[in-house]
Amino acid sequence: MDKDDKKALVSDLIVLARADDKVTDEEYDFILRLADRMQIPLEEVKELFENPLPSRPIQTELERITHFYKLVLVMNVDRETHNKEIIAVRNFGLRMGIRPGAVDQILLRMDEYEDKIIPSQELIKIFQTYYN
Repeated sequence: MDKDDKKALVSDLIVLARADDKVTDEEYDFILRLADRMQIPLEEVKELFENPLPSRPIQTELERITHFYKLVLVMNVDRETHNKEIIAVRNFGLRMGIRPGAVDQILLRMDEYEDKIIPSQELIKIFQTYYN
C-alpha cells in the first residue's frame, strides 16, 4: 500500500471521528497511533485533519475488513457511540463492499462486549458466516 493510500485510510478515520461533530482526545490519540504505525508523520496527519483526502478503493478483502474494524474502533474508543457515527461507519462499510449482513451484525454485537470491542475470534466468526 503506498503512502497516498495510507493517508486516504487515515482520512477515513478522521471523517468518521468527526461524524458526531467533535473529535475527542481519545479519537485523536487513536488516529495518531494508527497513523504512526502506517509511518505517516505527525505534521501530515495534522494536515489531514484540516483537509482529509477522499476515500480510495481498497484492493483486498482482508484490507477492507481490517479498515472497517479500525473505523469501528475509532467510533468506540471514546466510549460514546452516536447515531451519526453508526450511520457513517455503516456507509463506509457498504461503500467498501463489506456485506450488509456482516456490517449490521458487527454493529449489533459490539454492544455485548466491554468497551464495545468484539474479540478477534468472534469477529472472524461473523465474517466467516457472511463470506462462506
